[in-house]
Amino acid sequence: MENCPDANATQLLTQYSAGEDHAADKLTPLVYEQLRAMASGFLSAERAGHTLQPTALVHEAYVKLIDQRSVDETNRAAFMGLASTIMRRILVDHARAKKRVKRGGENRRVELRESQISGTPDKDDLSIDIERMDKALAKLTDLDPRKARLIELRFFGGLDENDSANLIGISRATASREWRMARSWLMRELSQMAKTEGESGRE
Repeated sequence: MENCPDANATQLLTQYSAGEDHAADKLTPLVYEQLRAMASGFLSAERAGHTLQPTALVHEAYVKLIDQRSVDETNRAAFMGLASTIMRRILVDHARAKKRVKRGGENRRVELRESQISGTPDKDDLSIDIERMDKALAKLTDLDPRKARLIELRFFGGLDENDSANLIGISRATASREWRMARSWLMRELSQMAKTEGESGRE
C-alpha cells in the first residue's frame, strides 16, 4: 500500500476535531477500512500464538491516511482516539472469528504483550488474550468509564499521557494517577480471568 494521504480524510479529521459530529460518521469507515486491511494482512501472515502491536497499526494508518502537514496535535489525538476504538473492535472480531473455527482449521488467538499495559518491557514478557482484554475493559467501563477509556486510548491507540489527558478532558496529573490505578486493576482482572478459565478447563 503506497503512502498517499487522502485529502478528504484530512479535511474530515479537521472537522471532527473541531466538534463537527457529522464528520465522524464519514471518517469512521475510512479509518476502519484502513485498519482492517492492515490488520488482516498482518494477522494472516503471522504464526499461531503470535503477538501483535495494535498501536503500530494505528500509527501506520494515520501516516497513510492523513496528510500530516495539514493537521496539528489536536487533530492527531482525535484520530488516535477514534482509531483506538476501531482497532479494539477489529482485533476482538478477528479473535472471535478464529475461535469459531472448528475441525479442519487453526484456532488462533490474537495476543498482546503484557508490557503494552505494564509499560515495562521484559524478555520473559507474557502474552495477553485479546478477548480477555476486551471483557476486562467492558467490566471496567461499568465501574469507571473514564479509566476504561484511558486504557483503550493508550493500549489500542498508542496515545501518550498528555494526549490521552487532553482528549478525555482531564489534567495530566489526573491521567497519570488514573492510568496507574486502571493498569493495576486490569492486570489483576486479567490474571484472575486466566486463573478461572484455567480451572474451568481442567474440570
